[in-house]
Amino acid sequence: MRRVSSLASPSTMLVLQEFLLLLLFILSLFSVGQSNDLDILMNFKSAFQKSNTNVFDSWTPNNSPCNFTGVSCNSEDSVTSIELGTSNLTGVLPLDSICQLQSLQKLGLGYNFLYGTITDVLRNCSSLRYLDLGFNSFSGAVPDLSTLTQLELLSLNLSGFSGTFPWSSLANMANLSFLSLGDNTFNKAPFPTEVLKLEKLYWLYLSNCSLEGDLPVGIGNLTLLIDLELADNYLTGQIPADIVNLKNLWQLELYDNQFTGKIPTGFGNLTSLAFFDASNNNLEGDLSELRFSTQLVSLQLFENQFSGGVPEEFGEFRNLVNLSLYTNQLTGPLPQKLGSWADFNFIDVSENYLTGPIPPDMCKKGTMQRLLMLQNQLTGEIPANYANCTTMFRFRVNNNSLSGSVPPGLWGLPNLAFLDLRMNQFEGSVTSDIANAKSLGQLYLGSNIFSGELPPEITKASSLVLIDLSYNKVSGSLPSSIGDLQSLNRLYLQNNQFSGSIPSSLGSCRYLNEINMAWNSFSGSIPSVLGSLPALNSLNLSDNKLSGSIPSSLSSLKLSLLDLSHNELSGQIPESLSIDAYNGSFAGNPGLCSSNIQSFQPCSSDSHTVAIRIIVSCFVVAAAVLILSAGCFLFLKKRKKQNQERTISRDSWDVKSFHLMSFSEYEILDSIKQENLIGKGGSGNVYRVAVSDGKEVAVKHIRTNPESKSRRSPAVPKRKTGGFEGELEAEVATLSSIRHVNVVKLYCCFTSEDSSLLVYEYMSNGSLWDRLHTCQKVDLNWETRYEIAVGAAKGLEYLHHGCERPVLHRDVKSSNILLDEFLKPRIADFGLAKIVRASGATKDSSSNHVIAGTHGYIAPEYAYTYKVNEKSDVYSFGVVLMELVTGKRPMEPEFGENKDIVYWVSKRVGSRESVMGMVDPSIPNEFKEDAVKVLRIATLCTATLPAVRPTMRTVVQMLEDAEPCKLISIAVTKDDHVCSANFSRSKTQKERVLMEVEGVEKISSSP
Repeated sequence: MRRVSSLASPSTMLVLQEFLLLLLFILSLFSVGQSNDLDILMNFKSAFQKSNTNVFDSWTPNNSPCNFTGVSCNSEDSVTSIELGTSNLTGVLPLDSICQLQSLQKLGLGYNFLYGTITDVLRNCSSLRYLDLGFNSFSGAVPDLSTLTQLELLSLNLSGFSGTFPWSSLANMANLSFLSLGDNTFNKAPFPTEVLKLEKLYWLYLSNCSLEGDLPVGIGNLTLLIDLELADNYLTGQIPADIVNLKNLWQLELYDNQFTGKIPTGFGNLTSLAFFDASNNNLEGDLSELRFSTQLVSLQLFENQFSGGVPEEFGEFRNLVNLSLYTNQLTGPLPQKLGSWADFNFIDVSENYLTGPIPPDMCKKGTMQRLLMLQNQLTGEIPANYANCTTMFRFRVNNNSLSGSVPPGLWGLPNLAFLDLRMNQFEGSVTSDIANAKSLGQLYLGSNIFSGELPPEITKASSLVLIDLSYNKVSGSLPSSIGDLQSLNRLYLQNNQFSGSIPSSLGSCRYLNEINMAWNSFSGSIPSVLGSLPALNSLNLSDNKLSGSIPSSLSSLKLSLLDLSHNELSGQIPESLSIDAYNGSFAGNPGLCSSNIQSFQPCSSDSHTVAIRIIVSCFVVAAAVLILSAGCFLFLKKRKKQNQERTISRDSWDVKSFHLMSFSEYEILDSIKQENLIGKGGSGNVYRVAVSDGKEVAVKHIRTNPESKSRRSPAVPKRKTGGFEGELEAEVATLSSIRHVNVVKLYCCFTSEDSSLLVYEYMSNGSLWDRLHTCQKVDLNWETRYEIAVGAAKGLEYLHHGCERPVLHRDVKSSNILLDEFLKPRIADFGLAKIVRASGATKDSSSNHVIAGTHGYIAPEYAYTYKVNEKSDVYSFGVVLMELVTGKRPMEPEFGENKDIVYWVSKRVGSRESVMGMVDPSIPNEFKEDAVKVLRIATLCTATLPAVRPTMRTVVQMLEDAEPCKLISIAVTKDDHVCSANFSRSKTQKERVLMEVEGVEKISSSP
């Protein structure tokens, strides 16, 4: 046998050497690949330097990309996935870098603050299987996506895209199973037939993306769908019959369209359907096709034209939690087992023709929060079970034919905030259980047969804002401790059998706005403390047995209504109340006298005393004039000297820039002089400055406390509790971080020890107030007014919903909406702005109850609480919309003393003629219908109760729906004080709103 040598032959060594060289080459290629991925990811990181996030802490050059937070790699250590959703990223997406990652299959950047446009570079990411850019702030159109043929998931919803979506790109995405494009302002387009060929789709979200026309037959071919959402579009025609083939469907959302016809035959075949919402359409017929939809959790079909009865089978649905059928034409009784099986949450069947009793067991599981059955023909008593429903938040059965006594425990439900039993036939009395109603804010009992005395325990319901006992048979005295209700705003006791004196403790209810005690048997004198109520606007004590004189303290009130008629009052009517506005206010009191009102006998007086009073008054006035003149002279002399001494110096300025600047600080400092002054305000002077590149900027010059010698941060001046420095701090802190086309741009801030300069982009067309109300007024056409409204609304929407934490402006008004050279609006002047805390609200603890805002724009809740939220801005914006539509100022003499534009509009909505008459005469007739649509949105924004008002996101959507020549359906039902409105809802926040003038129901449902 041949012996094998232990030494390798030369040929073997050569092969081994070649193998090692090949291995080194492969390793070098791998190393180069890793290096390239590292460089790309570091470039990616650099694009988000402004982000307030710690996700990039592990992204360092000496670390492997595969160890980066949010990054995944394959077995060859090539980057395959970047998943940084909800990471607080702010910046422009660097697609040039990302699409160089050769192995990248997943890019998840949803729920961030990305902006800018998405370019055609995205085509280079051809290996992507997962692309999520949803919930960002991009702009422009979506580019062609036809090269992304491997996509399985595409999510771009609510990201600011516009223009025409490239639907044809979807034709090549045979593997697409998840498609979410909703809540973008794409151009109107028919439903894309390309979608009907995506047979692997299980999730399709195309709500609020401007689809129009009929929903084509063929949708039933997408048999894998479990979620189909096409809500808030312009879809018409009937719901396709083949939709019943989608047997895996779990959620179907078709609300806010223009669908007609009936629910398709065989709808019960959708045996997996849990959430169905086709509300706010024009559907008709009965609900019998839903009898077999036994898995339903939420059914919302409100604001349609359904008729017939509610199927008895609904009472056997074991999973049903939410049922909303309001504003239809339904008849007959409700199933008595309704809501008795699951953790039932709410029912709203208001505004139908339903009869019979209230189902007794909807709170059987102890989870029900809202029961709304108002404006039907229901009979019988309130079931005793609801007295134990401690989760109940709102209980409204007004405008029915219900009777009997209210179960005692219902008065004292601990979470009940709104109890409305008006216009029924209830009897019995309010029981002492009401002491436990710690959350009760509004108590409506008017127009029933309640009797007995009002228990003193009612004053333990400390959250009460409104009490309405009008038109009943309540007797006895008003509890002397009524003043313990510190938040009480409105008190309606008219047409009862009250007796005894009016408690002086009412003077402690400092937020009282309206008091009506007419047609009772109150006696004794009118408490003088009523004259100290700072918010009192209406006082009606007529048709009682009050005696004594009219307190002179009432003269200090600014009342829109005063009625003391038909009592037993005597003595002189105070001179300040002897005016035309109160004609008839004192009739039926034969003991009264007045020297100014001809219908009363003159009061006897001593002429000598009168003469002395006149002489003394003249002497006092003359002395006051002399003192005032001397003071003004000394003040002006001192001011002139100060202006001469305090000039702008080039020295000792700290500069903080927030945008790229094309000018130097010295250009600004040298231009703060008299000839450039363009305005003066409460917080400083404003100058127009032309800089070297030919542009103009606006500079606000604020003199801060000259006695404060401590150095301040260049970006944020030293904190003060109020005053100009506090406003300056708020404005800088707010504007420095905001990037939005409809919010004024703050370029930079200069600070010194006694001055601050804020440099803004210059708005050449001044403010909206100037263009509507001053000598600079121009006739703005309706298209321009509409664009101003939408742009300003989008600016506020960004502040409320687009910032990391919502920003409350707190001084929204037309003078704070500036217009550029093209009349495009910018929200400005953030001196009162507040950042909302994590709790969702803010309170200015330093204000000492000083109301923030401007008279005429201030929301009414300031009358009884100084807490503010986004809905306060919504109210103020509603006033701006009224200005745009009517051309009137928020306060005009024609509205009446102490009346504003909101009051004026609300009193003129009774008929079409009066509504059209409110539109600015300069608006041509062909646009007046469009203007009325916006006026109706304004009335929703200015609802009395904050919870009634829509969010700014909803306001934007309603305004876009009210674009000239579009229709928005907002119907006003005057008799029941109910407005029903069509509101936009997204997948993350579905809203159904029943708007009321005197009350509100707002129910949000989300699967």
